[in-house]
Amino acid sequence: MIDAVATDSSSTPSNEKPRRTRRTRMTGAERRQQLLEIGRTLFAAKGFEGTSVEEIAAKAGVSKPVVYEHFGGKEGLYAVVVDREMRRLLDMVTSSLTAGHPRELCEQAAFALLDYIEENTDGFRILVRDSPIPQSTGSFASLISDIATQVEDILGREFKSRGFDPKLAPLYAQALVGMVALTGQWWLDVRRPKKAEVAAHLVNLAWHGLDGLEAKPHLIGRRKA
Repeated sequence: MIDAVATDSSSTPSNEKPRRTRRTRMTGAERRQQLLEIGRTLFAAKGFEGTSVEEIAAKAGVSKPVVYEHFGGKEGLYAVVVDREMRRLLDMVTSSLTAGHPRELCEQAAFALLDYIEENTDGFRILVRDSPIPQSTGSFASLISDIATQVEDILGREFKSRGFDPKLAPLYAQALVGMVALTGQWWLDVRRPKKAEVAAHLVNLAWHGLDGLEAKPHLIGRRKA
């Protein structure tokens, strides 16, 4: 006895070719965003030199000319990625400075940087690398200076209220922001202690250092110049 084979009347006849699924074509803006995300991931993992246009194009499923069409090459893509990360970090820091008390402002600034590192690890890895190409958008050092500028006004007011020279506020702003930034680079890899504890220790050093600040600091060693 031969078993009957059931047939599906809705199936494609043998003399017809199966229909191909049409791929949705990306808009120019969507393709640009895709390339930026792929570039960001590759630059963070491999650095600028270790990333090639061929690899970026392959990950995006496009040809090399598409990358050149949108960014003019790897350098252009890298510059846009860096600029976007710098803006994101600067916005996070400046928007966090809302408290009235200077000590809480220090806490907010420390948390903002650590939040950025935690939430945008790839972006921070890109920023802290020395740029291999001339950057019109700046560097991590210039970004730290931009953030320090936001802190200058806060320190200037605090110095004035304590009878210190407010003209020294830029120097102290650079020192404080630089301390937090370098600690953030270290914390990026070790991730301990917890973020809140790191912020507390940073503010402890910064605040108690400022709390006991000498109006005219002096050197105790032999060298005086």
